[in-house]
Amino acid sequence: MTPAQLAEQLAVDLKTTERWIGGRVPYRKHRFTVATLLGVEESYLWPDALPRDQITAASQSEIISVYPHRWAVPRDVWAQHFANAREAIDMLTMAGLFIAEDSGTVQLFRQKAESGVPIRLLISDPESPAVALREKEEDTGPGVVAFRIRNVLALLRPLVGVEGIEFRLHDACLYTSIFRSDDDLIVNAHVYGVAGSNAPALHLRKVPGGDMVTLYRESFETIWATAKPLE
Repeated sequence: MTPAQLAEQLAVDLKTTERWIGGRVPYRKHRFTVATLLGVEESYLWPDALPRDQITAASQSEIISVYPHRWAVPRDVWAQHFANAREAIDMLTMAGLFIAEDSGTVQLFRQKAESGVPIRLLISDPESPAVALREKEEDTGPGVVAFRIRNVLALLRPLVGVEGIEFRLHDACLYTSIFRSDDDLIVNAHVYGVAGSNAPALHLRKVPGGDMVTLYRESFETIWATAKPLE
């Protein structure tokens, strides 16, 4: 978007938008509108414009539910989470066996993709050092997590080649699993020596001015950019 186009959208003078690009901070109503038009966060464009307490309060409002363990997230919450997607579904896991074993969710992914919802699935490369490290940390025995990942890939094989569904394998040392449905996220924080199913989970929803959802989405994009497509 050019400065002139932005000025037209906001009904302001071209010189005004050029001053913003030059470093002048707009009024709050303009900051919010510009961020919305450009599809980014206000704090990304003007990190010093929002008071810290305002960012903190907005981020706290992003928390819908807190679960002490991932297994405590009700099954219908997971089902509704993905069923509500209209724009995108993203998944970042080491294995995500509980998702792959749910034939209803796998079928839903196919239906969503066929209806035009893009789906990106990021799963650990079973040969990566990060997987071997996780096996050591969780004391599962060598090859256990790698076998689990290969099982996931086998269970998700019906989705390979479906238009709108893209698989990539990552080699990241994963600290959090991310399950995105549009502006909603379920994030599963990993705890040293603890299986993901027994680690805490947060259900988040993006609100203007909040940083948490943005932080996790940026993390997903970083890993996605360096992951390799599934052969």
